[in-house]
Order: sequence, then C-alpha cells, then structure tokens
Amino acid sequence: MTLEKKNISQILAHIFIWGCFCILIIYPMISQSRPIPSNLMAGLGTGMLLFYVNYFLVVPELLLKRNIQIYIAVSVCLIIVAALSVNFFFTPEMPENFPEKMMTRMTHRHTNLWNPRIFISISFIGIPYIISAMLRMYTEWKKNEDLRKVVEKQKIQSELQFLKTQLNPHFLFNSLNAIYALSVKQSPDTSQAIVDLAELMRYMLYEADKDLVPLSKELEYIKSYVQLQRLRLSDSENVTLQISGEEKNKVIPPLLFISFIENAFKYGTDYEGKTDVRINLLLQHKSIQLRVTNKIGVFKEPTKSSGVGLQNIKNRLKLLYPLAHELIVNNDGTTYSVSLTLRQ
Repeated sequence: MTLEKKNISQILAHIFIWGCFCILIIYPMISQSRPIPSNLMAGLGTGMLLFYVNYFLVVPELLLKRNIQIYIAVSVCLIIVAALSVNFFFTPEMPENFPEKMMTRMTHRHTNLWNPRIFISISFIGIPYIISAMLRMYTEWKKNEDLRKVVEKQKIQSELQFLKTQLNPHFLFNSLNAIYALSVKQSPDTSQAIVDLAELMRYMLYEADKDLVPLSKELEYIKSYVQLQRLRLSDSENVTLQISGEEKNKVIPPLLFISFIENAFKYGTDYEGKTDVRINLLLQHKSIQLRVTNKIGVFKEPTKSSGVGLQNIKNRLKLLYPLAHELIVNNDGTTYSVSLTLRQ
C-alpha cells in the first residue's frame, strides 16, 4: 500500500510539472493571439524524451555515481544535439513557390549554432532537463532518508530488546535473593513470596515483550513487587506506595519504573532490616510523574553491578522519550531520591 501511494505521488508530480511547463509556454501565445510555432510540439516531445532519458539513465549512471564532469559534458551534448535536431527537422513549412535560395538560407539560419532560435530551443529543452535531474536527486534523497529512518527504527527496537533482556535476569537475581532471605528465616510468608514472584515473571514473559502495555497492568506489577519486598522485610512500616490520578486508557512501555523502585529497596534497607522507601505516582492527563525516595541504609556501599538497572533505564528513556522526559536524581548522603516526569 505504501509503495502504491509513493508511485501515485510520483506520477502526479510528473503530471504537475509538465502541466505547468506547457501552460507557461502556450498561455502567453494564446493570450497575445500569436500563432503557435509548427515545431513547438516537436520541441516539447524532444524535451520530454530528454527529460526521461536524463531521469532514468543519465542521472543514475553518472550523477548519482559522482561522475559530475562526465555528466555535465554528456548533458550539454544531448541538449545541443536535441536543439539542432528540432530546428533542422522541424523548420517551418515554406510555400511551394518559395525561392530555393531563400529556403537554403532559412535552413542554414535554423541550424546555425549562433542563431538566437537555437538558444531559445536550448532553453526550451534544457529547463526540463535540469528539472529532471533535480527531481531524480530529490527522489533518491527521499528514498535514502526513508531507508535511514527504517534502519534507525530497527536499531532502536533492537537496542530496547537488548535492554529488556538485560533487565530481566538482573530483576530475577534480586527477587530470588529476597525469597532466599525469607527461607533462611523459615518465614511462613515464603510460599506467598514464591506466588508473587510467579505473577511477576508471568507479566515479564507475556507482557514485557510488547512495545506498550496498559498502565493499569504496569501498576499491578509494581504493587506485586512492593508486596514481595514487604514480605521479606522485618520492618516495612515505612514502606509506602501511593498512586493518585486516573489510569484509564493510558499506555506505557513495560518495566519502565521498576529499576528505580528496585534500587530504593536495595539501598533503603540496612543490615538491621529497617527500611524507609516512599513511592509516589501521580497520573495526570498528559504526564506521569514518579517520585521514589529512600533513606540510605547504614553500611550500604554500592557495588560495580549496582548501576546496571539504573543505567539500563536511562538508556531506555533516551530511546523512548528523547525529548519528552525529565529525570532528576538527588543524593545528599542521607536520602536518595529520583523524580521522573514523562510527557505523553
């Protein structure tokens, strides 16, 4: 369908160009009641022939291959030969009793390279020739630009897919650590934590491979994750999740917020199990605002692998919302906060 539309657009563009050209040539003669030259149609036909020879053959074989000097030489020769041919083979008809000397003189005049009529013919044929080169160059540029956009889009999709596959093992590793902590304490919540993890993995397997998911499903995923974290904590009193606003009919790329939330739990819990994590989501008509704040746990030191999730999400934001997001990260040594605004 797209290819057919492009072909139709090109055909219409060619019809428009020739229509304008014919009007510019013929209209002044009609408006001034001047006779139309007998060789006008011959010149127009020759101009059209050269137009498409240039469009389909000369430009692709020479100009597009950067043989500019050869292209100019060939083009000049074609235009001059065509102009001479039109004036030689299509000279105005003479009466039968027209003197032979005068006819010879008129023929020589029509084929003389310095005759003003030759220059008029060169202009008449040369202007469409130049337009054909410009049109073909634009067509090739447009085709290459469309191809570049397709390749760029495919590259972005590949990068996003890679980032998702990188995130999933990272998330699973941390979740299994949480369940392991419950099992070590022989907590009765271990079985519930496994159920919650199964729900999380189901979402990741069957929903997270899509470009966009309903915001309601992403929020359920976040709630399940927070619940899983609460189960493993000995003190979850200061863990809050507040969602305000209307989520209906909103969509979002999957797994966009989880790294910030996961990072808050990882570094908002000290070795005594005291946790302070505040998660707020504000859903507005044209924006989504996430704010995650956590107290930095005592003796918690970042490891080399701790930045995988955050760097991942920063890369995704650059790809998905290049000019439509604002990310602010603050760390005063005691409190770590992330504020993310997505404009939709």
